[in-house]
Amino acid sequence: MKQNRAWSFVIVALIYIAAGAVGYFVYDALPFAFWLDLLLADVAATVFTFIFSVILKNASVYDPYWSVAPVFIAVVLMCRYEMNLPRLLISLAVIGWGLRLTANWAYTFRDLTAQDWRYTMLHEKTGRFYPLINFVGIHLVPTLVVYACILPVVVLFRTDCTFNAGTVVFFLAAVGSFVMQGIADVEMHRFRKHKTGTFIRDGLWKYSRHPNYLGEICMWWSVGLLCVYSLGGQWWLLTGAVLNTCLFLFVSIPMAENHQRSRKPGFDEYKKQTRMLLPMYKKQK
Repeated sequence: MKQNRAWSFVIVALIYIAAGAVGYFVYDALPFAFWLDLLLADVAATVFTFIFSVILKNASVYDPYWSVAPVFIAVVLMCRYEMNLPRLLISLAVIGWGLRLTANWAYTFRDLTAQDWRYTMLHEKTGRFYPLINFVGIHLVPTLVVYACILPVVVLFRTDCTFNAGTVVFFLAAVGSFVMQGIADVEMHRFRKHKTGTFIRDGLWKYSRHPNYLGEICMWWSVGLLCVYSLGGQWWLLTGAVLNTCLFLFVSIPMAENHQRSRKPGFDEYKKQTRMLLPMYKKQK
């Protein structure tokens, strides 16, 4: 069954439906401040997902969590609170981003026997400590980053907010961010299908080694700033954007580039010719 793509989709979908239910009921049952209730509910849903990743011996069961959890939270907020324009726009931005990212995961998902190379590498390197690394590094830390990123949206729904120019500017920036990610995805899928070279040098990838990561970083800065401007301040809400940026700059990008360097000859030359994030022409020395 794990080797069957259709059944693998069904299994993952059932896990996430159940994880969503766990998170929802934990949040409703807890008596603490909303931010703590949400944090504990998020962790509970993550623990549930982790248990099944261990049962299925595949940490990639967690992969959709990054995009599914924020959409689930946004939809619940829309159902439970009165809507206004800032809340509608931020919800559309998060849902649009989540649908794109989940669709990309679904497109690349093979079955439950396939696991992200990063998790396999960590397993090989950490040995008997892998269960702890799996729970903390692969599951819990990303959940905490996602929680910090979506928290401004929750605050926006629970606090009086106003529609202003910042609302519009950063909504458009959020949409532009996930559209850029979508374009980068299509370009990468086309490149892999036709195998036109060692490194992709077309479209956004001609000017940036990680345009998809750039879009992810910009997305959560846009979400955070939309909430800050609509709320008339509360700059602490940008904590999630800062943590998300650090995750990509100090973990995801170095790991991806070290992997490419070890597998693809000519990476150092490619690195000299192409900027890491900003899609700008890099003058050759």
